[in-house]
Amino acid sequence: MRIVLIGYGKMGKEIEKIAVERGHSIVAKIDVDNQDDLDQLSIQDVDVAIEFSNPISAFGNLVKCIEKNIPVVCGTTGWLEKRAEIEDLTKVNNSTFFYASNYSIGVNLFFKLNKFLAGLMKNHSEYDIYTNEIHHLEKKDSPSGTAITVAEGIIDAYPTKTKWVNNEIPEENEVAIWSQRESIIPGTHTVKYISKVDQIEITHEAFSRKGFALGAVIAAEWVKDKKGILGMENLLEL
Repeated sequence: MRIVLIGYGKMGKEIEKIAVERGHSIVAKIDVDNQDDLDQLSIQDVDVAIEFSNPISAFGNLVKCIEKNIPVVCGTTGWLEKRAEIEDLTKVNNSTFFYASNYSIGVNLFFKLNKFLAGLMKNHSEYDIYTNEIHHLEKKDSPSGTAITVAEGIIDAYPTKTKWVNNEIPEENEVAIWSQRESIIPGTHTVKYISKVDQIEITHEAFSRKGFALGAVIAAEWVKDKKGILGMENLLEL
């Protein structure tokens, strides 16, 4: 499979390593110093694009891939206020857009567990809900896209919760996300239900970027010949 990497930071380099190990070729590496090179590529040159750039560049990169009908797997967070535009563009062009806030297989199972637990807890208002996310100091967005997905999963299953807030004392209808930036931690996400008598807690802790990178390559392999708006719940049949 011919892959173009859009974003060649630490994640891009980890994705490259795994993709090559799995027998794929990297036909181009697009980064801040050669962004215009993406304009020169077409579906004849590339089977799939993997986009892990930054919140400022992501939208423009996605537009180019979708308009060229290059299937694109995106893991950049912090730009999602424009997600509806990208999904509409995907439909108009009969193209392929695969998005996940986190490509770790374990995290996506954690998302499913989180929703299930929220469904169990929705009738137990004596428990307060808190979520926490810890990432490395280079993490640009806060809260993380993964933390937002966790909070939205709770909101979907918990009728009295309607929004999330970041680093604020929550109101009755809000889910609190507490964000921390520490050292080189790849990512830890925790959900807590706390009452006066006990606490229920679930946590996912990443030990390295490898799990994220492997999931992105697996997604690229899976999405190559598909159309539409897709995500890890489709790939993992969740």
